[in-house]
Amino acid sequence: MTATTNSVSAKAAVPAHIRANRVTRSLLGYGMLAGPFYVAVSLAQALSRDGFDLTRHAWSLLANGEHGWIQVTNFILTGLMVLAAAAGLHRALPGTPWVARLVGVYGAGLVAAGLLRADPAMGFPAGTPEGPGTVSWHGLGHLAAGGVGFLSVIVACFVLARRFSREGRRGWAAYSRVSGALFLVGFAGIASGNSAPALTLGFVAAVLVIWAWLAAVSSKLYRALPCR
Repeated sequence: MTATTNSVSAKAAVPAHIRANRVTRSLLGYGMLAGPFYVAVSLAQALSRDGFDLTRHAWSLLANGEHGWIQVTNFILTGLMVLAAAAGLHRALPGTPWVARLVGVYGAGLVAAGLLRADPAMGFPAGTPEGPGTVSWHGLGHLAAGGVGFLSVIVACFVLARRFSREGRRGWAAYSRVSGALFLVGFAGIASGNSAPALTLGFVAAVLVIWAWLAAVSSKLYRALPCR
């Protein structure tokens, strides 16, 4: 009884805003984790699965074949982490709700992209004919989910850049704008339907850029919140 009373008393002694900050920091932590998790799982498959070529194949194609469930799970878990990060951004950026909303749409798009599997194409998985192949209803849904999610996170970069500019944080504003612009260029290249290695690898680089941006912003906001 005494131990329980002491525990309740200790909890009550922590100011409410500190408890709130701890929750926010926990949510923002997922923004730092999501990108490395997604990239590590995707690259591990890309380098080990028979017939996958990083210069020709989009990572979404990894959702096909015997081990496709790994990439499906990767999309869903990463999307859930991004949704948690969006909740953290909402709490950490009062007055700028659209950053969190747009990042949340990106997270939801990742979950949907996992549930709506991309179609086999370009000779992957092994045995698939060369070329873009036939687009199914779930393949079309995968493309739509990705497109909406990508555009949303691009806009989020520019919305946050505007807030940073108002606060006089010119470096962060420029970083957000450049990240959004680079991801837009990479996405436009892959959305053109051209499977040239330069465009495929360019999109991979753009994905790394946007994950780095989310991790950096989450880390900045995380460190700005006192927890004691």
